[in-house]
Amino acid sequence: MTATTTAAAPDARAERRAKRIAKHIESFAKQHGGSADGVVEYVGAVATRIVMVGADGSWGDQVAPSYAVGKRAAELAGLTLHDSFEGELGLKVKTSAYEWKRMAGIQLGG
Repeated sequence: MTATTTAAAPDARAERRAKRIAKHIESFAKQHGGSADGVVEYVGAVATRIVMVGADGSWGDQVAPSYAVGKRAAELAGLTLHDSFEGELGLKVKTSAYEWKRMAGIQLGG
């Protein structure tokens, strides 16, 4: 194996992962108004979370193995990226009774 082949292998694997995640992001956008906005956030040393908000206000997320893979997946899917979940992006989210009940349960220790 040459150095070029060895160096290209991780990049090819990362690209395959990004494409697989991008398909999920595209599916989410299609199901929730045709487009989506989002933010790529570090979860820790070994994962990144892509939080998406559809045109209809529904939200979801995907986890990627690295920030680079998460950002690449978002780009491949055509996700409009924001710097943070605050402000305009956060205001687009529509929560259901489930989320309100869940948040209240966490606050009440349930």
